[in-house]
Amino acid sequence: MSLFANLFVIKDLELQCGKVLPKAEIVYQTYGELNSDRSNVILYPTSYGAQHLDIQWLVRADGILDPTKWFIVIPNMFGNGLTSSPSNCAECGLAEQDFWFSHWDNVRAQEQLLREVFSIERLALVYGWSMGAQQAYHWAALYPEKVERIAAICGTARTTDHNRIFLQSLRSALTSDRTWTGTNFDGIPEHGFHTFALIYASWAASPAFYQAKLYEQFGYKSLEDYLQRGWEDGYRKRDPHNLIAMIDTWLRSDLSDNPIYQRDYAAAMANIRAKTLVISSQSDLYFTPSDCEREASMIPQAEYQSIPSIWGHRAGNPYQNPEDEAFIRQAIAQLLTYPK
Repeated sequence: MSLFANLFVIKDLELQCGKVLPKAEIVYQTYGELNSDRSNVILYPTSYGAQHLDIQWLVRADGILDPTKWFIVIPNMFGNGLTSSPSNCAECGLAEQDFWFSHWDNVRAQEQLLREVFSIERLALVYGWSMGAQQAYHWAALYPEKVERIAAICGTARTTDHNRIFLQSLRSALTSDRTWTGTNFDGIPEHGFHTFALIYASWAASPAFYQAKLYEQFGYKSLEDYLQRGWEDGYRKRDPHNLIAMIDTWLRSDLSDNPIYQRDYAAAMANIRAKTLVISSQSDLYFTPSDCEREASMIPQAEYQSIPSIWGHRAGNPYQNPEDEAFIRQAIAQLLTYPK
């Protein structure tokens, strides 16, 4: 593993929104060694608000993804502040209301990266949590011949109406701040960040999590301390324009909304040939077990499992939660033994 991330540049990348990026940049990190026949590749896309350093905790010899056996690539998605985003790309601003990134853009760019840099034509696994799971579904539907397995952890292939309400509330929390001009922020959205964090914290963990005060075991002195240091302080490290850009990608997530499937959702799901593992958290409030299980039933080779956890959506990214981590590790180990 190198100490520094890598950069891949695509010239004149045409986005799904119709705009063209003269210089689209993808920042990515690799772990482990690519074998001679390039058969040991795992792609691990990023989730909302996360960069590769935030999610690489599970890449370790005794972790969910083992770099001693697999060559693991984490590509940062558009809008996350490393890959081309409003904060680092003049052409990626929110001033134009018809500018947005989609998972069609993310996955096509990732495919080009893997093919041109590593000559990788096939993936042993696409592993993703939350927005990473959305990208895993898109990979399997857009490149069915290239993907052997996917693991979609606490995420859906298409954003539901209920999930959309959550996302619109987050967007409104930021854009209702007095620093929002209608096209950008002209200062730090103090009240916007605070409200954003409160909404996110209320949805991401379950009522049972808060009733049990599980946050106290990590050194938080009170609920208020947890909400401030555990949530608001973290999101304040992100540029608010990027947070909105990623919300807009999430809002538009639909693996059938592209030139290949032309909004035929059932056909897109049925065309997934990869062995698919769908894992939900039984207490997830916005990627609900019923939604995840329903989508699994639409995929020919899918298996559905649910984590018996009170950690809500965060059960799918259990860096503080050994029990849920063990559940996912065992499920992924079994998935990786499934024949090609």
